[in-house]
Amino acid sequence: MPNHRAKTIAKYQFPIDWTPAESQAWLAVANKVQNAKDEMKTVVLVTGVFDLLHEEHRKFLRKSRAIGNFLVVGIESDQRVRELKGPDRPVEAQAIRANNVFDTGVVDVVEILPEAFSRPEHHRSLLGLLRPHLLAVSSNSPFMEAKRQLMELFGGELRVVLEHNPNVSTTKILKKRTLTKS
Repeated sequence: MPNHRAKTIAKYQFPIDWTPAESQAWLAVANKVQNAKDEMKTVVLVTGVFDLLHEEHRKFLRKSRAIGNFLVVGIESDQRVRELKGPDRPVEAQAIRANNVFDTGVVDVVEILPEAFSRPEHHRSLLGLLRPHLLAVSSNSPFMEAKRQLMELFGGELRVVLEHNPNVSTTKILKKRTLTKS
């Protein structure tokens, strides 16, 4: 059976706006995911910015890990974070954010999401490649219904693992830092 999966992954078509390096990186993640599935592990996927890793991020990662036993985290690229959060973000570069997430000790694989990861077909491609059992989100995750439908399409499930805490965010931490410097 692992050979059949390897052939399927080898024939997989990546979006044309993903670079060869991005496609190769995610192909390597897909192989790790398949190895975990071969070991009967439950694969959980999480995506996000994870800028200035704070306690709510850590809680989210721990709760995501608790619903499975193989956690994959996709980190938004620096370019995507600027598109999403503005020109002054991220505070920490993608490599630092990825290392910080991995250093929590609850993550099995961390990879930077492709810079072209803004359209539904990009999300569909990633989920189609990995086919995680679960996609873990927080209660304020955007496009919840679309994510749920995509997960069902690939035989998985969307799971809300953390209620959003409006009192803690990287944006609020940065605002507080600015106020204390003034």
